[in-house]
Amino acid sequence: MELEVRHLRALCAIADAGSVRKAALQLGMTQPSLTTQLRRIEAAIGGLLFTRGQTGSRPTPLGHAVLSRARPIVAEMAALVAAARDAAAGIGGARLRLGSVGGRVVTEWLRRIHRRLPETDVTIHIEVSSTTLLQLLATQQLDVAFVHETEGFPLHVPPGIQRRVLATGEPRFVAVAAAHPAARQHVVSLTDLAADSWIVDPTADHEWAAMRRAFTAAGLNPRLVHVRDNATAADLVASGEAVRPCQPTAEPTAGTVIRPLHGDPLTAELSLAIRPGALSACEHDALFTDLEDAYIALARGNPTYRAWLEGQGHPLLMPGPTGPVPLTTRAAASFREDTAQRSAAGG
Repeated sequence: MELEVRHLRALCAIADAGSVRKAALQLGMTQPSLTTQLRRIEAAIGGLLFTRGQTGSRPTPLGHAVLSRARPIVAEMAALVAAARDAAAGIGGARLRLGSVGGRVVTEWLRRIHRRLPETDVTIHIEVSSTTLLQLLATQQLDVAFVHETEGFPLHVPPGIQRRVLATGEPRFVAVAAAHPAARQHVVSLTDLAADSWIVDPTADHEWAAMRRAFTAAGLNPRLVHVRDNATAADLVASGEAVRPCQPTAEPTAGTVIRPLHGDPLTAELSLAIRPGALSACEHDALFTDLEDAYIALARGNPTYRAWLEGQGHPLLMPGPTGPVPLTTRAAASFREDTAQRSAAGG
């Protein structure tokens, strides 16, 4: 028998009530049922937890030891359930539940939100998978989410979820060891890295498929290494064991450099996904502006990305407000509600 939270809750109820009978009433059980459950718990633990007498039930030394561990677990579970219910009901004060893929923009985004909404309880949920974030939106576990969609591989967007486009055609750069021959180049081609192993995160939406497509188009078939841990991936790159794609706003880790890929074979669309009814239109606008400002600041402050933007003559480097950031010449609607047909196509 494996102990569960309900078993720990029963032990705490017996100790607090002082008798199995009173605890059974509190738990909505019959006394025989709770007595049987207690015997099974004691059998699983291997000792008596309570002494029974005419004055009731009292914890034994073993019972006290078990209860000292059980009470924090029961309390934490009760708090978790209460918080989840409050979040689902939208009560408990001003709250903002954000979701995002990982990246440096997250910290900058949060800093702006905290400065603008100092009294709001802001939480952030980080996921590698944009699909997972969209599902959390659809099930009302998040209010908004910053998501990436790999070009050519549409996300499956739940009905009703809207996306406001931040950037189209954002390039993926590549991280290589500082000692790698390609590190001496300002721009690296896939052919330059044909003999290298490429790190891919198997939990990232369509990353493997997009890389395979790019390699096939270049007539290449490099080795792929599945790595989910960023620290391990960074060490593998620094040691020269592998290379890996990265966001253009990323900073190189120790022993590595980041370079653009010739022809930008890997690109993504960035957008803020919104659950209708979660926030007012004004708050949606403000959150998008916070995200946009954070992204622009990072792009302009990153030497490698800035050089790429300068080479493109990109308006992102122009002073003053820029509005949504179209990184390619393709038009990007500021708002769109994905239709069921588009969702089916991405499923």
